[in-house]
Amino acid sequence: MTLFPLPSRNRDFVVFLSRRSVHIIIGIAFLMTQTSARHAIAQGPAVGSAPDVLVLANGDTLHGKLVSEAGGKVTFHSDPLGDVSIGWDKIKELHANGSYAVLDKNVKIGSKKKAAQIPTGPLEVADKSISVHSENGASPATIPVADAVFIMDKGTLDKQLYHQPGFLTGWNGAATAGAAIVTATQNQYTFSGGIGLVRVVPTASWLPSRDRTAIDFTGSYGKITQPSYSVPGTPPILVPSIVTKSALYHADVERDEYLSARLFALGQVAFDHNYAQDLDLQEVFGGGFGWTVLKTPKQEADIKATIQYEKQQFRTDSSANKNLIGSTLSAAYVSHHKLVTYSQELAFVPAFNDPHAYSANETNTLAFPAYKNLSFSVGTLDSYINDVPSAVTATQPPVKRNSFQFTMGLTYAIKSKY
Repeated sequence: MTLFPLPSRNRDFVVFLSRRSVHIIIGIAFLMTQTSARHAIAQGPAVGSAPDVLVLANGDTLHGKLVSEAGGKVTFHSDPLGDVSIGWDKIKELHANGSYAVLDKNVKIGSKKKAAQIPTGPLEVADKSISVHSENGASPATIPVADAVFIMDKGTLDKQLYHQPGFLTGWNGAATAGAAIVTATQNQYTFSGGIGLVRVVPTASWLPSRDRTAIDFTGSYGKITQPSYSVPGTPPILVPSIVTKSALYHADVERDEYLSARLFALGQVAFDHNYAQDLDLQEVFGGGFGWTVLKTPKQEADIKATIQYEKQQFRTDSSANKNLIGSTLSAAYVSHHKLVTYSQELAFVPAFNDPHAYSANETNTLAFPAYKNLSFSVGTLDSYINDVPSAVTATQPPVKRNSFQFTMGLTYAIKSKY
């Protein structure tokens, strides 16, 4: 239905304009297509438009895309096969049209200026030699395949050298959760969990580390309830309900700035709560230096020493509260194996202004792979505080200096893209 009918003369004019507009639009599109085609012919084919070619030693040929090379293994993507990893001894020829960077094992990348000298461009591999064709027309750089430690596309190289990741990217770590619930004469439940995240910048192992950030949180809460009940007699005796609680929490953040490949300066903040040791809150703010004494693809060990301010607050005895100036001497070790990952941390915390106010702790964790990113983990946490409150009352039993905890749970591996 037409709300505003037009006279026949006006309708003819509108139809004429509509047809004229269509003709004009078609003409403009045709001219743009012709211009684009002539420009493409003048510019030549786009760089990297043709597929890369990998020729195996047995004569088989793969067409696709070179992904990277590391440790003598070339990763090549082919649509029918996906990503395949092939050793240099199985490769006869390789022709890659994109822009790639080849890192020679004899070149140490200690600065961006040195990194700018890395040969980049399309590459060809033949007779156990890599020829990198420079994009500025210079003579090709020739590198023996035995000396090529890493090959990656130029975009990846630039990202690792010059890009600072966003706050939510580049993190690796794990989250663990466990629980136990018992309902019987006594009701009992325990929940435990934790999360540990580490980000090293840059993430590539072939570049020296610039900084490292670590965030950790562990917690355990448990409660045992003995319901009230009556003992038969004259008169009956009412036994009141008894509640036993446990709560242990730890959180810390550490930032490392590398001064060399092994030496780093660090700043840290840590918070602890331990109900069993009457510790309401312990706060630590400090800084110092660390040294990586061992670093391999499967193992890493660090030792650290800091100077810090420490504040201790206890739940029931405020007279035991203290402000301390002290230090933390610690060691951390991680070992990765096929069937298990083991990690251990040791720390000794002395106080300079109060020799009796020292503490120590140790954590051990074993993680067993289960399915994809899931693993089963067991761990222990042993904590010692020497200066616990000594006051004993009807509602406050003697406080033990040592606290030990054993946990089991399911762990999920976390890895965010860089």
